[in-house]
This record gives sequence, structure tokens and C-alpha cells, in this order.
Amino acid sequence: MPLDNPSVATPKTWDTTSTPAPTAAPPPAAPEPDHEPQPKAKRGWLGWVIALVLIAGLAWAKIKYFPSPNAEKDAGAKGGKGAAPGGKGGPGGKPKVPVQVYVVAATKLSDEVSSTGSVMADESVTIQSEISGKITSLNIQEGQPVRKGQLLFTINAADVQAQLRKQEYNIKLYQDQEKRERTLLAKEYISRQEYEQSNNALLTAQADLQALRVTLQKAYVRAPFDGILGLRNTSVGAYVSPGTAITTLSRVSPVKVDFNVPSRFAQSVRVGDPVMVTDEATTKKIEAKVYAINPQIDPVSRTLPVRAIYPNKNMELRPGGFVKVNLELGETAEALQIPTEAVVPVASGYTVFIVKKGKAKIQPVNIGVRSDKVIQITKGLAVGDTVIRTGILQVKADDKVSIQK
Repeated sequence: MPLDNPSVATPKTWDTTSTPAPTAAPPPAAPEPDHEPQPKAKRGWLGWVIALVLIAGLAWAKIKYFPSPNAEKDAGAKGGKGAAPGGKGGPGGKPKVPVQVYVVAATKLSDEVSSTGSVMADESVTIQSEISGKITSLNIQEGQPVRKGQLLFTINAADVQAQLRKQEYNIKLYQDQEKRERTLLAKEYISRQEYEQSNNALLTAQADLQALRVTLQKAYVRAPFDGILGLRNTSVGAYVSPGTAITTLSRVSPVKVDFNVPSRFAQSVRVGDPVMVTDEATTKKIEAKVYAINPQIDPVSRTLPVRAIYPNKNMELRPGGFVKVNLELGETAEALQIPTEAVVPVASGYTVFIVKKGKAKIQPVNIGVRSDKVIQITKGLAVGDTVIRTGILQVKADDKVSIQK
């Protein structure tokens, strides 16, 4: 017997006679595939690779060309304690600079000043004419000696001689006139003024005559001193003017040697000091003597002009020549000398590098007499100091050095 359950709904039935039964619902359709492109990533793997390559390149350039100041020290610390002490590395990491040294010792030194000089004739003059005119005679033997007062050449002076004769006649006339008026003045026939006018005319004429005689003397050119004639620059018949060079006259025995001494030796030079002169042409050495010292130091070169004299009887030196001069200033028993290449000129003077506890130190010095190989140190060094003589261009202050034999 069926139980009546009001809560259970009776299944609905369809009347197929009037209304057809509904068909089953179709299954849900499958979603169609989405063909739209996916969005790209903001930074792809290719960009990361390029960035890494650039960073690595910059880091390599920094290490290669711009090393850190502490890089060498760090490398030395990591490299171990067994680095060779002689050159490639040390406990500090920086390589030692190989150098050669010189130990300062006291030596005997002859104080000499080396300089260059020029040879000058004792007397030299250019022979010229003082008046204009044509050369009528020429008595110049080139390269030959002449005596003082010897006639060298003459200038045509016919017009001067004519004026001279004319003036002599005028003077005779003025003398007669002055004599007559002096007699008249004594008798008081003329005034004192008239006589003075006549006397003044006579004196003026005599002065003009003297001037003409001086002009006539200028037409005859003579040697002013004993010497040797140079080459002449003109011939007989040439017209010359005042200032025209005809030839030269030189006295070459003795000769003078002009040279300069540094101002720091100015107080050591004395008249009579021996001077060793070396001729550049013949390399012959001769001894001259200082005979004149300029009272002033040249403000431009800071040197003292000095002049020596040499007899030159055998014509060893020719005027105008170039010579080397060594001036002896005395002798020092305990001089400190070092090689010339060890001295470094700087703006404030001179310095050297000395070695102390294996390191290079800069030492200012004062220099004295110098030669091609050694130079005297007057202040800044002591006996026993070790001076660096090679490798100076590579050495800096406080650099460790390795002394090479």
C-alpha cells in the first residue's frame, strides 16, 4: 500500500497527445580556441646579456688602465712573503728601482773656473777718410806691418791748396792794413774802434788759414800706431766720402782675451791671476794673465767680465778667435765632489738623491767649481753620504731602491 507523503512531489507527466515532450538539452559547446598574441615581457633575456657584457667590459677597463692605489699593496700582501728583495717586489709590494750610487769622500781640488773667451787685438782701427775726394795715391800693402806715421793714402786736395794760397794773400793785406791803422791810432788820427775792426779782420783771416791747413792735413792719411794692415776695400782713383772704410790696422802683439766669470767667484778673481788659454784651432795651451777686471757684474748674465793679456810674440793667437779659458783660483784640500750627472737642477737651485735606509731622499745642495765629469758640493752633503748617480729619472722621493754594482 503506498504511503501518502505530502512532502514528496509527484512527478510531472506530459500529455503527449496534445503537447510533445521536450527534448533533452544539448551539451554545452566547447570553447573556441583564442588566436590573439600573448603580451611580450618588459625585459627580454637578450637585454640582460648585453647589459652584463657592458658591465664586464667597463670593469676590465677600470682594472687594466685605472688601478686602485692600493692594488699593488694588496697584490703584494697576497703574493706571499717570499718575493725577491732585489728588484721585482718586496714586502711593500712596489718594485725597487735599480740604481748606481757614489759614496761622497773628501778629495783634493784645484779651484778652476772654466769658461769660453774671445781673442781681441791690443789695438784695432778701421782706416777711413775724413773728407770727400778722389784717391790719388794708395800705399797699402795688404797684410804687411807699418810704422806709426807712415803715409797710407792721399785724397785730391787741389781746391783746398788753392784756398790756402788765397787766404795767405788776404792775410798779407790785413797785416799791412793793421800796421797802418796802429800808427794812425798812436797819433790819434783814428778811433780805437776803427783800429779794432782792422785787427779783427786780420785775426779772422789767420784762423781761416789754420782751418784750411787742418783740412789739407786730412787729405794725407797716416798710420795712427804700429800694426799690421788688413785687406783694402778700394783702389786708386776711387771717390770716397767720410766714413768709407779703406782698410784695417791691428796691433796683434800683445793680444787680449775676454771672458766671463760667474758672479759667485767675483771676489776670488785678482789682477795677475794665471789663465790657461786653449786655442780651438790648434788645441795649443798657453798661459796668459788677468790684467783688468770690470767693476760691475753684468745684470743680464750675472757674470763678471774679465780681460787677460798674452804677449803673442809668435802669433799663436789671432784676433777674433774662440778659446777655452781655465782660471785658477786656488786649491782646496778637502773638497766634496760628486759625478755631474747626479746633480738635478730645479727652480730653486740644485738637488741630489741620497739613499737612507734603502729609500731615496731628496737633498738640496749648493754647487761650486764644476768640470765635465765632477762637480763640487759646497753645502748639503757630508763625507760618507750615498748619492744616486744613475736611474734618477725613475726615482721619486721615498722610493725603495736596489743598489747595483
